[in-house]
Amino acid sequence: MISPMDVRFAVIGGGNGGVAMAGYLAYKGSSVNLYNRTQARIQSLMDNPTIDLTGSVEGSGALNKVTCNMEEAIRDTDIIMITTPATGHYNLARLMAPHLEEGQIIVLNPGRTGGALEVYATLRKSGCQKNVVVAEAQTFIYACRATGPRSAKIFSVKHEVALAAIPAMFTNKVVRLLSGAYPQFTPARNVMETSLNNFGAIFHPAPTLLNSGHIERGETFEYYLEGITPSIGQMLERLDSERMKVATALGVKAVSARQWLEESYGAKGNSIYEAIQNNPAYKGLTAPKGLDTRYIYEDVPCSLVPISSIASVLGIETPTIDTIIRLANIMTGRNFFEEGRTAKKLGLKDLTANQILEFAETGQYITSIEPDEEVVA
Repeated sequence: MISPMDVRFAVIGGGNGGVAMAGYLAYKGSSVNLYNRTQARIQSLMDNPTIDLTGSVEGSGALNKVTCNMEEAIRDTDIIMITTPATGHYNLARLMAPHLEEGQIIVLNPGRTGGALEVYATLRKSGCQKNVVVAEAQTFIYACRATGPRSAKIFSVKHEVALAAIPAMFTNKVVRLLSGAYPQFTPARNVMETSLNNFGAIFHPAPTLLNSGHIERGETFEYYLEGITPSIGQMLERLDSERMKVATALGVKAVSARQWLEESYGAKGNSIYEAIQNNPAYKGLTAPKGLDTRYIYEDVPCSLVPISSIASVLGIETPTIDTIIRLANIMTGRNFFEEGRTAKKLGLKDLTANQILEFAETGQYITSIEPDEEVVA
């Protein structure tokens, strides 16, 4: 049995999170391969594969390999840590599928809503028959930023991050293997629990869209403390209520956004707006510099759309969530209802609540979809 101290990692994505995670894992003594799709972004690390860390973690880590070749990146590794935006999960799954090895573990950091389900279904549709575990974290473990091509600052490390795997019987194994580097990971019941406790769905798209005038004018303002007014807070309350209804219908343990603010930051209030205003951790966090932001282009298709689509399968109406999606469609000229993670893409079309849970926990349910999109579990 492999020891948590002997785990070999591949980190996929050379952005802020990927550089910080790869540097930290190497700093902790693990063998780490770093992959990025474009060579220009990691050329400096290819020339000198060492990452310097500052902030909550001070030190440096030497990487085993830095590459733009996926097969090289994941070969002979135990855990593949995906740190790219959720919009890239589908294509990464297709790219990894031919090269995965028996027993490897894929961890999405984070999965947003339905990430593990999407990757699991895509691997099967891509012909991967290896016994591979797909897991997702509820949120990214760091607040961090790359400070240079070979350096990153880790501002803070979360005290606890829920994680679940498909099949769910492997969740505890994944948590154990990660514990050498990340004792903060704790087991969730299944990936529906991690997916439906995705608070980015509540806090990102609506405030961004409803503050679009200020953002497009280039105004600097505090995203949470100034951007979330009492009326926008009311919108967030309704979004959160609809998310909770979907979770309840699936028998999933869901935490309200207000409760999460209190548990995570000690921020209390009689409403989401009050709790946000009472959260000192949000002080100084400014709004995006433009509307070309992951708060729209990642959190709408990969957070709100799957909640809406799963709700539709279950016969639950989500008028507030659908309104924000439609507003995003109008303002961007995109159709996120079609582009996003629909129940069909997640392998959940036409399933009952019990069947959705069965698939989320075992990965064994085969649903009736078009022949050219057959899911073989």
